[in-house]
Amino acid sequence: MAAISKVLEDDDLLSEILIRTIFTTTLLNSALVCTRWLAHASNRAFLHRFREIHPPRLLGFYINKGQNTPHFIPILPQPRELTAVIRRSTSSLGSYQRVPSVPTYILGCRNSNVLIRQHDKIGTTFAVQNVVCPERGMDILPPFPRPQSPYLFDGTAYSRIMSKEEGNALSYLYVLMHQTTDGKHRVYIYILKHGIWRMNHSLIIQQPPRPWSVLKSVLSNNKIYVPAGWSNIIVLDLAASSFSIIELPEGMEYGERNTILSQADDVAGVYLIHVKKFQLRIWLHNGYTWLLMDTIYLREMCADLSMADDNASLLINQAGDNAEFVFLDRGQCTFLLDIKRRTMHKVYEKEDGDKFFCEIHPLMMIWPPVFPALKDDPTRNAMLRLKIKDIDGH
Repeated sequence: MAAISKVLEDDDLLSEILIRTIFTTTLLNSALVCTRWLAHASNRAFLHRFREIHPPRLLGFYINKGQNTPHFIPILPQPRELTAVIRRSTSSLGSYQRVPSVPTYILGCRNSNVLIRQHDKIGTTFAVQNVVCPERGMDILPPFPRPQSPYLFDGTAYSRIMSKEEGNALSYLYVLMHQTTDGKHRVYIYILKHGIWRMNHSLIIQQPPRPWSVLKSVLSNNKIYVPAGWSNIIVLDLAASSFSIIELPEGMEYGERNTILSQADDVAGVYLIHVKKFQLRIWLHNGYTWLLMDTIYLREMCADLSMADDNASLLINQAGDNAEFVFLDRGQCTFLLDIKRRTMHKVYEKEDGDKFFCEIHPLMMIWPPVFPALKDDPTRNAMLRLKIKDIDGH
């Protein structure tokens, strides 16, 4: 017993033990052993190292199928430690249907929070639900603001709702772009605080290229990147309340689902993924120029998967943060390309007669973990134990 105590009192050795817990849920359970373990597990330098060794795992994805209820497709196999999380992610789908037969559409998924839209005869409702802890209920978002000004044309040139991570919480932004009577565009950026949309920024853009409503915009490093025109990106800088326009890499243009932007957490800037025939390239814009980060040739991977339809093009469906993975559509099938491991496998196949574009929203393991305060707070510790119990299913 004395030998065990001596080992566990070694701070360096304790860190090595905790780093081998692998999963966020296991790390949280370990942190509850005592305040000393909690201090080590919640240390910022330790968490940075933990994430580098064990990046957030892709658990599965939600898929929109026309006007039907979204489906959750797990990525298998998964370790048994994550069985409860995946089970909850699947079973929580039924709770999206506030009213039977009301069309439900997923708009985004980040840190286990799913943003959904439901439309009925009364109107459209936007809501957020945590799929890991669905018993917390669904948070209904207030109606989106509509600025009134005699200098604005009727109609909206562009609108988008986006999520932003702030510490352990998730906040939502609403971006609205109107054309003014003199041909310019005014951009309004609202942030949801305490259940109310509050204007965060308002700026004039001098005759920008028209944004693409069908291409994904991303919020990365406090900048919003909006695909626009045939080969441009509008950059809205939230910190500086300014905008700029950057061009795609030389010779590149937007085509049918051939390009997607990816949020950058590991570096400053934004990633761009572009596919042309059997070649996929990953670029990084570092704020000054485009850097080619990777090139992957997919012909051999496609041949290994016995893709019979040679006339079908590879189309981008969705991408993970930091360009870690890409979902590619080809014919009736969807494939998951793991950029780091250089592997690709089929994860979904459309049913016969399904003509809708099946949009994908990945579900990642929660990061960062939410630890209790180091001070003696029995209430908060009890709440954390309950949360971990919910996640682990024990």
